Amino acid sequence: MIIFVGLGNPDLKYQHTYHNIGFDVIDFLSKDLDIKIDKMKYKALVGDKILNNEKIMLVKPQTYMNNSGESLSLLKKKFSDARIIVVVDDIDLPKGTIRYREHGSAGTHNGLRSIVSYIGEDFERIKVGIGRDVTVDLVDYVLSKYNTNEFNPIIERVVKEIHQRFLV
Repeated sequence: MIIFVGLGNPDLKYQHTYHNIGFDVIDFLSKDLDIKIDKMKYKALVGDKILNNEKIMLVKPQTYMNNSGESLSLLKKKFSDARIIVVVDDIDLPKGTIRYREHGSAGTHNGLRSIVSYIGEDFERIKVGIGRDVTVDLVDYVLSKYNTNEFNPIIERVVKEIHQRFLV
């Protein structure tokens, strides 16, 4: 089983913000794989499907970014042998850069810090570079809306990479 988790904040006011890139990747992946994310379980919206003889689950935690670990701990408890892959924004990467890591520290990302505090560092990450505007307060920047014309192609590249790396 592979569980893809996109990090973000559930309120509509956060839709298409840099900090919700993880949610947006999961939404694109949902359409691409024809998986409806319509069940509330594990403090998250989830959907699943058997694909190539493997169960694929798409997850959008509803605990807000800084408490993402609550949802992941419930998933890890239920599916202890599952491969967990978290999709997250990264201000330390240039816009559009996609970086895969098998494991590692949480760095400065509060969502990853929450997950590490609940389940440790044993999960994979796909980091999507959002860059950083040093003229704007960090919180204001990550919670600002991104230009969909600029970021939708980046999100599509992430989905393509997920296919090539995990779903072949």
